[in-house]
Amino acid sequence: MKVFNVTRIYADENGDTHFEALSMPLTASGPIGYLSESMPVKNIIFRKVEPDYDYTFHTAPHRQFIVLLDVGIEVETSLGDKRQFQAGEVLQVEDVTGKGHRSRNLEAKERSSIFITY
Repeated sequence: MKVFNVTRIYADENGDTHFEALSMPLTASGPIGYLSESMPVKNIIFRKVEPDYDYTFHTAPHRQFIVLLDVGIEVETSLGDKRQFQAGEVLQVEDVTGKGHRSRNLEAKERSSIFITY
């Protein structure tokens, strides 16, 4: 079975932020490839950040997917767990309450990403 991997960032009942690996199942759809189930979304937001981006602890403004387009990031949870994500990876960010997470660019380059809120 083919899957699309996503990393979820969420807050638990104590407000601490965690990572969770998710695998979205894909179904064969002929010559166009493999597709996941359709998901309703609200908005799409295009974003660029400066090369020195290093944003202190914050919660997500919306439940959203973040698609990293060209530069990787490091995300740190409220418990100090750090993970690096590269261009092309997708994050499902749901810590809209709690202690939040910190994020910073891995390279001193302007970074582009897409937010898809739901």
